[in-house]
Amino acid sequence: MAFKRYFLVGSNPAETKYRVLKIDRTEPKDLVIIDDKHVYTQQEVRELLGRLDLGNRTKMGQKGSSGLSRAVSAFGIVGFVRFLEGYYIVLITKRRKMADIGGHAIYKIEDTNMIYIPNDSVRVSHPDEARYLRIFQNVDLSSNFYFSYSYDLSHSLQYNLTVLRMPLEILKTETTQTRQESFDIFEDEGLSTQGGSGVFGICSKPYEKYVWNAKLLEAVRTAIHRDWLLYIIHGFCGQSKLLIYGRPIYVTLIARRSSKFAGTRFLKRGSNCEGDVANEVETEQILYDASVMSFSAGSYSSYVQVRGSVPLYWSQDISTMMPKPPITLDQADPYAHVAALHFDQMLQRFGSPIIILNLVKEREKRKHERILSEELVAAVTYLNQFLPPEHAIIYIPWDMAKYTKSKLCNVLDRLNVIAESVVKKTGFFVNRPDSYCSILRPDEKWNELGGCVVSTGRLQTGVLRTNCVDCLDRTNTAQFMVGKCALAYQLYSLGLIDKPNLQFDTDAVRLFEELYEDHGDTLSLQYGGSQLVHRVKTYRKIAPWTQHSKDIMQTLSRYYSNAFSDADRQDSINLFLGVFKPAEGKPHLWELPTDFYLHHKNTLSLSQTRPSYTYWWTTGVLKHLPLPFDEVTCAENRRKLTVKKFHKYEEEIDIHNEFFRPYELSSFDETFCLAMTNSTRDFMPKNVGIDPSPFTVRKPDETGKSVLANKNNREEAVLQRKTAASAPPPPSEEAVSSSSEDDSGTDKEDEGAVSQRSTPVKVTDTGDNTKITENVVQSTKDVYGVNLSDIPSEDDLAIYARFVQLGQSQHKQDKGQQFCSKRPLDKVINLVPISSFSQDNIYEVQPPRADWKSIEIFHAHIQAGRGNMQPLGRDDFLMYREYIRNRYM
Repeated sequence: MAFKRYFLVGSNPAETKYRVLKIDRTEPKDLVIIDDKHVYTQQEVRELLGRLDLGNRTKMGQKGSSGLSRAVSAFGIVGFVRFLEGYYIVLITKRRKMADIGGHAIYKIEDTNMIYIPNDSVRVSHPDEARYLRIFQNVDLSSNFYFSYSYDLSHSLQYNLTVLRMPLEILKTETTQTRQESFDIFEDEGLSTQGGSGVFGICSKPYEKYVWNAKLLEAVRTAIHRDWLLYIIHGFCGQSKLLIYGRPIYVTLIARRSSKFAGTRFLKRGSNCEGDVANEVETEQILYDASVMSFSAGSYSSYVQVRGSVPLYWSQDISTMMPKPPITLDQADPYAHVAALHFDQMLQRFGSPIIILNLVKEREKRKHERILSEELVAAVTYLNQFLPPEHAIIYIPWDMAKYTKSKLCNVLDRLNVIAESVVKKTGFFVNRPDSYCSILRPDEKWNELGGCVVSTGRLQTGVLRTNCVDCLDRTNTAQFMVGKCALAYQLYSLGLIDKPNLQFDTDAVRLFEELYEDHGDTLSLQYGGSQLVHRVKTYRKIAPWTQHSKDIMQTLSRYYSNAFSDADRQDSINLFLGVFKPAEGKPHLWELPTDFYLHHKNTLSLSQTRPSYTYWWTTGVLKHLPLPFDEVTCAENRRKLTVKKFHKYEEEIDIHNEFFRPYELSSFDETFCLAMTNSTRDFMPKNVGIDPSPFTVRKPDETGKSVLANKNNREEAVLQRKTAASAPPPPSEEAVSSSSEDDSGTDKEDEGAVSQRSTPVKVTDTGDNTKITENVVQSTKDVYGVNLSDIPSEDDLAIYARFVQLGQSQHKQDKGQQFCSKRPLDKVINLVPISSFSQDNIYEVQPPRADWKSIEIFHAHIQAGRGNMQPLGRDDFLMYREYIRNRYM
């Protein structure tokens, strides 16, 4: 920082390449940024800053007052914003790693800093500047905003990996930039050329619908190198670890909230004139094997679904202070123009079929929610007239509230049937072809699966769009059931289960349910002002009685937020997203009676082109269905890509060095600082004799969380009594039951640790203590899973004696020593002292020699790891067939 300029110095993760931005501080209202487009080394940037420091001192050679001082250290630029005075720069000063996808880190913004750019000598003050600043800062950037340096969060995993597999001939024609212009310090993935040393890297434009700082970067997007542009999304990101007999499988849930027509519950309903609906969130669940980190060599799968308000012109008047304000249709739309624009966007991004799951009420004494159903059915029927039958929009109405009240119907069973039919129609994405075992032993459900099968795997074509009135409670439960069904197919495609089925009360489903409930609570807080009122346990009718009081409190919290704080939150969102731009001579934001004209641009100007009533889709979309238009190879999509060429040994594309950072001294806490939401370790049984598979159905008292939370667990009570004197007072039973769910997002304690707040300590007499202690002692069958024999055999004693001898190797070995088995141990392993001192514990060990067969097997294993598989012989096929016959037939 200097008096006349700010200098922003940015580096790559290895801190070997640097760029410098110069921001002028003498302009009171304009933003002047200079990017010299030069890449500096560490030595060069130190010399540059040294010269700047020397040149900005008041007197030459004066060391007391430095001319250059550090203002702030940051992790990225959110953007630049101006109200009525000069520009501010918004910087990310604190971050937390939330997920990892193929070595690409996803961070959550923890803290930001707004710095006013012009210096005090040129500042022109305005009386309303402070109020605009306060409104802008009401958007809490430390609450569920996410970014990644190397992974495009605005696009799905299917899009990102499809772009990476673009044919090489197209990439060569698109490479038109010079080497210096195409340098990217954050590039991690590339496509190798055939037989050459060049690597092509691809960067696509973000999908601006889900980018929340697009307007903040608008002023500098063309003036600076794109390495400085950091795109953030708003929504939810959570990752949990599924351990399958030690094999780590990461389950990631990413929710992208739309920045178009964004707002709060009652103030944003329906759709705007451009087809953007309120509370539109794209949820993607990603499953991958964490033991392999690369996109090209690893196994990755994803499934995408969408929620959003009913795409009509409708609203609810909250001035009456009613819990359920009446629904009114604001404009007549006989040709379904708004719905056509909305579904056209979905066809471009997801392909066909578009499946609508409408959960609003169908039967009501007074017509309320049914108004939306009738209009939506009419719009879908009209639009389907002009689509080919194989690509028609599928409409599924289901009154979830009516079935919930019925005692004869199981809500989740019916949802499971709908989920199976939906996943079979859309398919899912996986980046590897079907395994040989699924081809040899095909499953009936697998053969009926839809989507598009390609040589590299499967593609999801189409998407499920779920809605109720608020798109909160009912929608989250329905999305969980569809996600659970898709998760089973994803696990099956990666060869982790033998049938594409997952049952409730398994560790895997419990983990996935908690992940989805965190996802639902977060989205509900953003739009409705409270957490979920009805959860999956509510619809399963297994929720504890304390949940009812929680539901009442959440309902009151939602009502209070909607009535008193939503208007201020809406103003903050409008200012942050650039929907409203302050200017001299215009009414202020707080003086507007409504923001309807800000979100509906057709009210301020008439469109010059009239849309077609029959051909309501974008040109070229129909030709490529069922594939999404955004993912096909065409000239229009190639213009969205930036292709660069590197040498394959350059550090910019070495993802291993960036992730593990072997060039510096680092700690495990910094390298693996991932804030996991949950792990199957939290749900696995604590007894060794029980099957540790995460796909085994368990009773509620068998899971790890239930054992820790069980108030009647006698063993834990005994252990806690030993520390009761120094422990703090225990919480009440209500606090314990409520904390079991509230703490689901925090880090869990170690397995061996005893939770002092999970079970209240109960004081009993000494006789009771003795009785309880006796019950704690378990048999060897319960502890180890096997019964130990009374007298070990002679061979077992010999093996044990050898083990003891190795453990006592710090003493001088007596070669004449014999054990109870009377077998000499000298020929087993020789420990020869190599020190002149008799009490020294340094010995020379002669390792055993491996035979030629073992060496041959080891070399074959190494070659297999490099991709050079040996051809299978006749004996191998016979052995495999015998295994299949004995195991499955």
